[in-house]
Amino acid sequence: MVVLNRIYTKTGDDGTTALGTGERRPKYDLRIEAYGTVDETNAAIGVVRLHTGGMPELDAMLGRIQNDLFDLGADLAVPEREGKAERLRVVTSQVERLERDIDTLNDKLAPLTSFVLPGGTPAAAYLHVARTICRRAERVIVELAARPGEPVNAAGIQYMNRLSDFLFVASRTANGNGAGDVLWVPGQNR
Repeated sequence: MVVLNRIYTKTGDDGTTALGTGERRPKYDLRIEAYGTVDETNAAIGVVRLHTGGMPELDAMLGRIQNDLFDLGADLAVPEREGKAERLRVVTSQVERLERDIDTLNDKLAPLTSFVLPGGTPAAAYLHVARTICRRAERVIVELAARPGEPVNAAGIQYMNRLSDFLFVASRTANGNGAGDVLWVPGQNR
C-alpha cells in the first residue's frame, strides 16, 4: 500500500528526483521522462473518461488501463538489477488482456476505407490525443531500453505498443463503431 502523508518534500528543489530504488537522478533523465510520459498518457485517458459515461464497456477497459499504466510507471521507476528482489512489473497477461479488448472492440467496427483523422465525438478526439502521447511514451521507453545499463521490462514496451493500437480502435468505437469517423481525403485541398 502507498501512503502519502506529505505532498511536498523539497527533495527535488535541487533538480533531482528519486527512483523507486532511492537513487537520485536529474529530472531531465530519460528514465524520468519515460515514466513521466506514461503518466501523461494516463492523464489523457482520464480526460477521455469524462466522455465515456454512455459507453460502460469502453469506460471499464479504460479504467483497467489506467491502473496498468500506474503499474508500468512503478516498473520503470525501479530498474531491473541482477540479484535484486523483484518489484512490481508489467506482465504478459496484461498485454494479452489488452489484445483481447482490442479484438472485442474491433469486431464491432465498420471496415476502414481510408486513414482516420482525429475527431468525431469528444471521446474519440481525446482518445487520439491519448494515442499520440502513448506513442511518444513508447518511443522514449524504447530509447531508454537501448541505452547500456538501463534495463527495461520487455512486457512494458509491448504493453505501450498494444495500448496505442487499443486507443485507435477505441476512438473508432467512440465514433459510433466507425460510422462517425472523420476520414482522410488525400489531396482534398489542392
